[in-house]
Amino acid sequence: MWFKNLTLFRFTEPFTLSAAEVEEKLQAMPFKPCGPHVEASFGWTSPVGKNADQLIHANNGFMMICSKREEKVLPAAVISEMTQEKITEAEDRDNRKLSKKERTAIKDEVIFELLPRAFAFSRKTYAYIDPKGGWLVVDSASAKKAEDLLSNLRKCLGSLPAVPPLTATKPVITLTQWLFSDELPPADVKIEDECELRAPEEAGGTIRCKRHDLALPEIKNHLDTGKQVIKLAISWEDRISFIIDENLGIKRLKFLELVQDQLTDTAADDEIEQFDVDFSIMTLELANFLPRLLDLFDGELKS
Repeated sequence: MWFKNLTLFRFTEPFTLSAAEVEEKLQAMPFKPCGPHVEASFGWTSPVGKNADQLIHANNGFMMICSKREEKVLPAAVISEMTQEKITEAEDRDNRKLSKKERTAIKDEVIFELLPRAFAFSRKTYAYIDPKGGWLVVDSASAKKAEDLLSNLRKCLGSLPAVPPLTATKPVITLTQWLFSDELPPADVKIEDECELRAPEEAGGTIRCKRHDLALPEIKNHLDTGKQVIKLAISWEDRISFIIDENLGIKRLKFLELVQDQLTDTAADDEIEQFDVDFSIMTLELANFLPRLLDLFDGELKS
């Protein structure tokens, strides 16, 4: 249970609910599978898995939560074909062209008829609340999915003032300086072998480099033409590596050997204990890293 992506939100007011209080509020929206004629469903499920009932897993003041969304899959081609068949039948029977409203109604009937037979798939999204640090951390590479989780969490909690963090210096400026100028990154940051460059104009080109020495002249030549670094692979203190983007999003997060070695010092007897160990190590590591992340871009810009 190690997060692979981080979409970050900052609490603009102290988070004062206890784990028990959050648990009680999430119980108002437990996950339930889609009914026969329901296209999608959303709810909260145990982050530990099917062997646990609680919707919150708390450790060291951190609270892990997990949302689950299920959707029915209806192939558009099947819907279109069946709808057209029924429209043709109706038009031949009534000897007239159907109106747009009537065609839409037939399509809705087709979808309603097909839903009970549709294939359903589900996905989970994990997140944790750090009341002391003032963070909601979502394991998602998609800002929209993270916003959906936040929106549903607000519905349950009643209110949750949280916004994406802003830094005094835009990440794109600092990341570009690290590659373009003689200003090296701080000693605890190491530039790895991947980046994405984009010209600032609206229709500007994009260059993606992977497994590439970013110190080579060809990279600087692109920067000389005005391109900016919008994604950069870096590592921090040889403990974590990741790709950071222009919006302070963290992708392909990896916990390196120095962190993983801590697992060998802690024995777990079952799946839940192992989850607890992983969660404890990960959250404490990120609690140290996230303030430093803001510092790399000259600190947090308060709204």
